[in-house]
Order: sequence, then C-alpha cells, then structure tokens
Amino acid sequence: MNNRSKRYTKEAQQVGKGPVSLDQGVDKIKAFKSVKFDQTVECVLQLGINPKQTDQSVRGALSLPHGVGKQKKVIAFCEDSDAEAAKKAGAVEAGADELVKRVTDGWTDFDVAIASPKVMGKVGKLGRILGPQGKMPSPKNGTVTADVATAVAEFAAGKIEFRNDAGGNVHAVVGKQSFDKQKLIENIEAFVSHIKRVKPSAAKGTYIKKACLSATMSPGVEVSL
Repeated sequence: MNNRSKRYTKEAQQVGKGPVSLDQGVDKIKAFKSVKFDQTVECVLQLGINPKQTDQSVRGALSLPHGVGKQKKVIAFCEDSDAEAAKKAGAVEAGADELVKRVTDGWTDFDVAIASPKVMGKVGKLGRILGPQGKMPSPKNGTVTADVATAVAEFAAGKIEFRNDAGGNVHAVVGKQSFDKQKLIENIEAFVSHIKRVKPSAAKGTYIKKACLSATMSPGVEVSL
C-alpha cells in the first residue's frame, strides 16, 4: 500500500532513474520546495563494509566548511574548575556530580555530551541512558577530550557525528535547503572525502557503493561521486 502524499509522488517522478552528477543532484534537492520550512539536507553513503566486524566500523566526527545551519545544545561533563570555560564556549550545562545526577534522573534535553577523561569514571554509568540515544561521550568521535572548551565550541557550532548503521550505511546532515548551491556541494565533498580517509584497513572491495541525497520531506536522489 502506497501512503505517499501527492506532493512526494510528484517529486519522486522528477528524480528519474539512475545516478546523476553531484551538481545535478543538489539542483534537484534545492528544487523540492513544496513544504513551508527550510528542509535539512542529508547525505547517505552505502559502504562496502561488514558492520558486524568491529574492525570495519566507521565512526567519527568532523566540522563541515559551511556548518549545518543549526546550533546544537551541548553539555560538558568536566571538573568544576573547567565548568565556567565550558559554558563560555557554549555549553548549556557543565559540571560533574550534579550533572551526572541530573542525567541519571532522566534529563536528556541536549544534542551532544562532551566529557573530560578525568570524569569518565563517573560518566561511564550513564551508558544505559545515553548509549541508546547516541549521546554517550566517546574518544572515537571526539566527545571525550582533555580540551573540553574547544570541543564544546565545535559541536555547538554544528560539528557532526557519524557512525555506520547495521546495514553498513553512514548518514550525515550536510546543510539546509536554503544554503547556496556551492556551499552544499563543498559540504558534501568534505564529508565524502573524510569518509574515504577513515576507510577501515579491513574493508575490501568497493568502499563507497552508493550515495544519495535527500531533504527532510523529499525523495532521495542518487548521485555519482
């Protein structure tokens, strides 16, 4: 049963079949303007990895050249002496014991959690709460760091995190539909280049099998890289 709206069906017909160039793909995404808000643009890469093998996982974080058009709510688990600097850098909350207790009690109204290695012993018990939400601090994506203030500033400004899903796909927000075309292209190219750089040595064969762009409420557009 097809529950797609007439708007979506019409836009899907405009996509056509087969991949198009990145330039053409961005044009198509920017042309989908039948909704009344600035849609978020996402890039999805299908990777030639075995997601069941830990040595083939793809995970990390990067700052895109032109940001993603959204400020993120960031908290910082750190020693009290570093809390003020973290707040000045953009953290909505910062500290150790009190912040850990607040999250333990159910508060998760934030997008990213940064943690100093010095307090990870206390933060570790939050894994059952933050892990399923993808908010648990980790050295692999740069959210566990001795330089808490810098990490807070970067993530608050829109630094993105990524990790492969169970199907071997990596998703990332690369901007807003209202972005200048060239800025969207440069953000996408930066993301793809970074994924290529972090290719696991254990991954064999074709690494990037397929690439698609989509907006919040638009159909996907396959692009050739």
